[in-house]
Amino acid sequence: MKGKALDHKLARIHADPFGAKDFILADAKDADMALGIAATGPASDRSAERPRSRSLAEYREQMRLIIEQGLVDILLMSASTAEQLVLRERRFDDSPITPAARCNDTTDIHIHRGGSLAQQPSLPFRTATLDHLQRGQLAEAGNAPPLGVDLGLYSVTFNNDARLDRETLEAYKSFRLEAERKGFRHFLEVFDPNVPGAVPAEHLPGFVNDAIVRTLAGVTSAGRPIFLKIVYHGPQALEELVHYDPHLIVGVLGGSAGTTYDAFKLLAEARKHGARAALFGRKINQAENQLAFVQFLRYLADGVISPEEAVKAYHGVLQRLGIKPWRSLSEDMQLQTNVMAYGGSGTVFSFPPSRRSAPADAPAPGAARPRKVASEPDFSQMTQAEKVRYNLERWRRILG
Repeated sequence: MKGKALDHKLARIHADPFGAKDFILADAKDADMALGIAATGPASDRSAERPRSRSLAEYREQMRLIIEQGLVDILLMSASTAEQLVLRERRFDDSPITPAARCNDTTDIHIHRGGSLAQQPSLPFRTATLDHLQRGQLAEAGNAPPLGVDLGLYSVTFNNDARLDRETLEAYKSFRLEAERKGFRHFLEVFDPNVPGAVPAEHLPGFVNDAIVRTLAGVTSAGRPIFLKIVYHGPQALEELVHYDPHLIVGVLGGSAGTTYDAFKLLAEARKHGARAALFGRKINQAENQLAFVQFLRYLADGVISPEEAVKAYHGVLQRLGIKPWRSLSEDMQLQTNVMAYGGSGTVFSFPPSRRSAPADAPAPGAARPRKVASEPDFSQMTQAEKVRYNLERWRRILG
């Protein structure tokens, strides 16, 4: 099927919100609008005395590989990288992946070494303009057609402060009106408060859900986000939001690097409880092998493998490729912290244990099985050893 995978999936989800098995997977490579030099991820062994970050060129080369692989539905970039890969190199012209760019960079994602902006109340700010995302220049500066991105991420942080939250809402309103005039789509990222104690911990999930619903109640379909990107606060909070409006497609953010099991378990649990999208940035960017990591995220998103099996199979691929893992398998099977804000504050969620013999969201006997990836074997009928062996052979063919 030609066209962008994202558009096909959105259409199927809206046509059958509870029956569609589609899951939107995004790689967030926009960290240079937040983390500075460290945004590009590690280029050398973490145990080195002076570990080196990738250069910007190396960072973008990883993106080219992700585009060539074609397994994610969205690649999110900074405006400057989008100009290079979308406008100049035309990397997405024949790709099923939809290019997107970060539209705003509020002060709570300004993560500078020695700085403290991320711990101060979030203030609205936007570096990029929609003209530059769509054309690479102001519309009135020339006759450049809008061949850049037509999708962007807009983020908001509510801190339970009338003045600050009103300023955030006014900035979002201004963006929405400009986007509607220019035919620009967006998805909405809603961070948890970045001020400690802004909302009592026991009320935080409800506060965020209510803020989302209240914010969008006054927005008609022409200006609404195509999906959400939020912190996963557990099954109850996610199911509450999905039940309220099944056409408000909910996606979860991946947070900090953490363990491989953190990422895989988060995706599987969110999917099981109603999420239809997941955006992983640092978890992909700091993986030992990004292509292998994305491949297993795709398997999990499509419901063909369990998180526990995926971690073991991923380590098997690393072993086959001669790549030293950051952690031992036993260490990588531990759950750590789920990040609530870009700056790194968070809490630990206790996920229920999964049966090792089947994926966490395996259907009941007699029920329809999840859709399998095209041209893939039936993972539900394979043992763990067979799955590992299959993936080793597959990555031998891909990576040599």
